[in-house]
Amino acid sequence: MSSLSLKLFALTIAVLIQAIFLSQPKLAKAEDPFITLASTTSTKNSGLYDYLLPKFTQQSGINVRVVAVGTGQAIRLAKSGDADILLVHHKKSELAFVAEGYGIERFDVMYNDFVIIGPTQDAASIRAAKNVISALKQIAQSKQPFASRGDDSGTNKKELSLWQEAGINVEAHSGSWYRETGSGMGATLNTASAMNAYTLSDRATWLKFSNKGSLEILVEGDTKLFNQYGVILVSEKRHPHIKSELGQKFIDWIISRPAQQLINEYRIEGQKAFFSNASP
Repeated sequence: MSSLSLKLFALTIAVLIQAIFLSQPKLAKAEDPFITLASTTSTKNSGLYDYLLPKFTQQSGINVRVVAVGTGQAIRLAKSGDADILLVHHKKSELAFVAEGYGIERFDVMYNDFVIIGPTQDAASIRAAKNVISALKQIAQSKQPFASRGDDSGTNKKELSLWQEAGINVEAHSGSWYRETGSGMGATLNTASAMNAYTLSDRATWLKFSNKGSLEILVEGDTKLFNQYGVILVSEKRHPHIKSELGQKFIDWIISRPAQQLINEYRIEGQKAFFSNASP
C-alpha cells in the first residue's frame, strides 16, 4: 500500500471514529446532579410534580427522579437508603421514621383532603350521612361493594383507621363486599368504576381521574378526611451515600414562599388540588 493510500486510510478511520463519537448520547446529562425522591402516587398522578419539579431544576440545576409508590413502600425505600428524600402523607409513620433515626427532620409541605367516592345511585345512602364514620357504617350494613387499595399506602392507612373507628373489622369481610385491589389509586378507582363500588380517594387523584363512569363524590368536608403531606431528608448517618446537600436544597426550596405559592397555583380542571402550609 502506497504512503498516499495509507494516509487516506488513516483519514477515513479518523472520520469514522469521530462520526461514531458524535452519534453517541452526550455523557454530560448522566453526570448532571440529581436526587431521588420517594413519594406517593397521588402527588405524581395528580400532575403536581410535572408542574413543580422543572421549576426547581431550572433554578438549582438539580434533577429530581421521582419513585412514586404507596407511602408504606416509599418509607421502606427510604429506610433502605434507596432515596435521598421522602415526601409522603401519613404523619404518624413519618414521625416514626425520624424517631428511629432514618430521617433528619420532618416539615409540613401541603395538604388536601380525602373523599368517599361512590356510584350515583348510592345504594348505601351515604350521601345524606352525617359524617364519614356514619357513611362507612352504612356501607358495611348494606354490604355494598367497597374497593380498598390494600397496598399500605397513606390512603390505605387512613381508610383502615376510619374503618377501625367505625367499629368495622374489614378483614373479616375481605373477598365479599370488601375488595382489596393491592394497587395504586388510579387502578383502584378503575376497579370501583367497573364494580359500581365505593372507595376512598385523595381529592387530587380523583380530579385527575378520567374514567369516572357513574362515580361521584358522595362524602367530603369531614375534618377526619384531612390529608397532610410532609417532607424528610434521609439521614446521612444511616446511609453515608445520601446526597444530603442536594436534598436539603430541595427541602429548603419546596417549603420556601415561592414554591409554596406555586403549589397554591396548581389547578386540575380549574380546581385547587393542594394547599400549602409549610413553616419555613
